[in-house]
Amino acid sequence: MSALFTIILPVFLVVGFGYLVSWRGWFSASAVDGLMSFAQNFAVPTLLFVSMARLDLGTEFRAQLLIPFYLGAFAAFAAGWAGARFLFHRPPADCVAIGFVCLFSNTLLLGVPITERAYGPDALAGNWAIIALHSPLLYTFGITVMEFTRARGSGLSVGRVALRALTGVLRTSLVIGIIAGLTVNLLTQAGLVLPQGFWDAADMVARAALPAALFGLGGVLYRYRPEGDLGAIVLCCAASLILHPAIVFGTGAALGLDRDGMRSAVLTAAMAPGVNAYLFANIYGAARRVAASSVLVGTALSTLSIWMWLAILP
Repeated sequence: MSALFTIILPVFLVVGFGYLVSWRGWFSASAVDGLMSFAQNFAVPTLLFVSMARLDLGTEFRAQLLIPFYLGAFAAFAAGWAGARFLFHRPPADCVAIGFVCLFSNTLLLGVPITERAYGPDALAGNWAIIALHSPLLYTFGITVMEFTRARGSGLSVGRVALRALTGVLRTSLVIGIIAGLTVNLLTQAGLVLPQGFWDAADMVARAALPAALFGLGGVLYRYRPEGDLGAIVLCCAASLILHPAIVFGTGAALGLDRDGMRSAVLTAAMAPGVNAYLFANIYGAARRVAASSVLVGTALSTLSIWMWLAILP
């Protein structure tokens, strides 16, 4: 019970505070948009840049850590796509969007603060290794699958569709922050030394990222009231909160993943679908109600699923 109040509740209280002030009209929709624009386009990419620049690349990019997480993620996508296609008979683009909701965990805004509060800042190395691949890999996969789904019968060449997908991925601010951080990491190992003032400024912006993003997330979630499509929403929540972390836990144990890696991988996998899952659906105009409602309902339910996994994990 103590984990619920000392680890989980503070994070969700910040989200809830953002939800409350938006609901009461004390924080306008335009203010929420401005805050999220700062968080997603500047503060969070800076946090990713700093974290990637300081990550021990040789130690943390391990098959035992990454295979369980991404095997679970793609299994969740397959479950979401198949359920949308064969159980709910959704259009092809909707099936991809629903699969992406199941695929894309909120690894950063929820996964990082929950893991840090549970196990301390030194336990985040595995989280950063997962996050380094998360947006580039999953955006590339999701956009590619969606572009090929939409291009079916259009006569577009494979190369043209693939280029469109790659361009879409490289334009995202999160991916830019990750690539820039990894580049500086490699240059630092080659002898580059950046002035301490640069790192102090970057750290100041990075420290603002999670509080601002969590508060803004509450304001964004206020807009996404659950509407219809109950079966698809249940499917997305089950795949995200139960199937994904269960596969990670079982596969990690089979591969001999160490305690710290297991904590990072399972907790990260147990997070609700991220807001980016809705943004993906919104870009393509596919399954937007399902995506929005799944983000909201999944975020609420994740307080219980995270509590369960904290009790199970060593």
